[in-house]
Amino acid sequence: MASETYMPGPVCLIENMEGQLVVKQEALKILSAITQPMVVVAIVGFCSTGKSYLMNQLAGKKKGFSVGSTVQSHTKGIWMWCVPHPEKPGHTLVLLDTEGLGDVEKGDDKNDTQIFALAILLSSTFVYTTMNKIDQGAIDLLQYPCENVTELTDILRARTLPDNGVKDADDIGNFFPDLVWTIRDFYLSLERDGQLMTADEYLENSLKMKKGSDQRTQSFNLPRLCIQKFFPTKKCFVFDSPTHQKKVSQLETLKEDELSFQFVQQMAEFSSHIFNKSKIKTLPGGIKVNGPCLENLVLTYVNAIRSGDLPCMENAVLTLAQRENAAAIKRALAHYDQLMGVANISVGSFPLKILLDAKQNDICKQNEKASSDCCSALLQDIFGPLEEAVKQGLYSKPGGHNLYLQKTKELMTKYHQQLRKGIQAEEALQKYLKSKESVCNAVLQTDQALTAKEKEMEEARVKAEAAKAEAESAEVIRRQMQQRMEEKERLHQQQIRQMEIEIANILAQQHRNLAHLLQVLNQLFQPRIVFLSFLYKDESMKQ
Repeated sequence: MASETYMPGPVCLIENMEGQLVVKQEALKILSAITQPMVVVAIVGFCSTGKSYLMNQLAGKKKGFSVGSTVQSHTKGIWMWCVPHPEKPGHTLVLLDTEGLGDVEKGDDKNDTQIFALAILLSSTFVYTTMNKIDQGAIDLLQYPCENVTELTDILRARTLPDNGVKDADDIGNFFPDLVWTIRDFYLSLERDGQLMTADEYLENSLKMKKGSDQRTQSFNLPRLCIQKFFPTKKCFVFDSPTHQKKVSQLETLKEDELSFQFVQQMAEFSSHIFNKSKIKTLPGGIKVNGPCLENLVLTYVNAIRSGDLPCMENAVLTLAQRENAAAIKRALAHYDQLMGVANISVGSFPLKILLDAKQNDICKQNEKASSDCCSALLQDIFGPLEEAVKQGLYSKPGGHNLYLQKTKELMTKYHQQLRKGIQAEEALQKYLKSKESVCNAVLQTDQALTAKEKEMEEARVKAEAAKAEAESAEVIRRQMQQRMEEKERLHQQQIRQMEIEIANILAQQHRNLAHLLQVLNQLFQPRIVFLSFLYKDESMKQ
């Protein structure tokens, strides 16, 4: 079937009308007519990261999905293009293009979360586009914030039915999409420690977890652990800039020889991988998705999101099974009526329908009981240690209530991650939590009483510390004053000693000056004294 006659261009599958997701009937009508197995490729990324261009290339067209060349997001909601698979005859390739994440005109990232989740839930190959390189922001976006683990874990819980043949959590990779990470305008060198590396090795290295158990290391490892769990099959493609910056806005009109040779080669490798490696969309239990099945999945998931419930594989499979069963009953009744003849319709069809309804109700009750018993045992196994910890008084302390709530949320997340719980999973959990409300209230009251007592003790301790600090401050001031007085006395005594030394020096100098004066006088008057003595002696002789 040629793509021109089958679906010449994309149509809106899920419209985003002011934050509300609305399924378009035109697209559902197209899906309902396709009975071939489907390979579903969805693409998600920020605005203007080349999503629509990549999808047009996969469709074998230059134009189709709207390619934006400005900062304004072009694609709104989720658009669908169904084309014959180029490598698998008898299969349909479904391309889903999504509106750009982080659109500033939207102002609410809740809608981004819903579209992101739908793209993953509906696809068998999930293409994630980023610009320039793999950074922490892009890794965190794949994780999604959530209760203690990740929002992705809550939104994409794959809870399988008891008898569907899924044996353990490793089988989750059988129906979650493969991850293809594309990086536009890649500018780094693919090498590490001087050694060349492939794009796949670059992705694996970016998702490598660190050793350690501190909070920072756990925050670093959490999104990587989430990606490794939900996307066991990963592939990475890097793209050079397709052309000169000025021509990027004309990308869909450029001829191949006007594009970068490396970009053309990289695009060919990407397309070949999608065509040859992408698997048929398959649900738990090995259900291969065709058009009507995909139609039911779209309705189930969008209705779940609009009603505020988290979409999960278990509910989708259950809803799908109910619809298929209803259709089977209708076909059985029609066949039975045909066999019985028109005259016997009133006699034959109603008993058969009653028997089928009774059998269906009986099976449903058995499933509900089996699910309820399974969930009760699982809840006791998961929450049992918490109940024992409460009995031992481990949460009877200030702040114990918050610790109790935090542990409860962790155990709820653990419960949600367990497989094969059945249709009573959520109801059993809510009943259990309600039965433990009295325990939670008791922990709260104990916490409040101990917290009030601790507050009093803290106030007393603060007052004592303040008094102690005041006394210590007064002692410091007294010591400082004493030190000042001692220093003042020391300087005073030093001045006195200095004055005494100076006086002594002055007296000594005066004594030396007097001695010198006497010496001078002695020198001046000594000759006269000698002469007078001589005269005196001479007169004496004359007499």
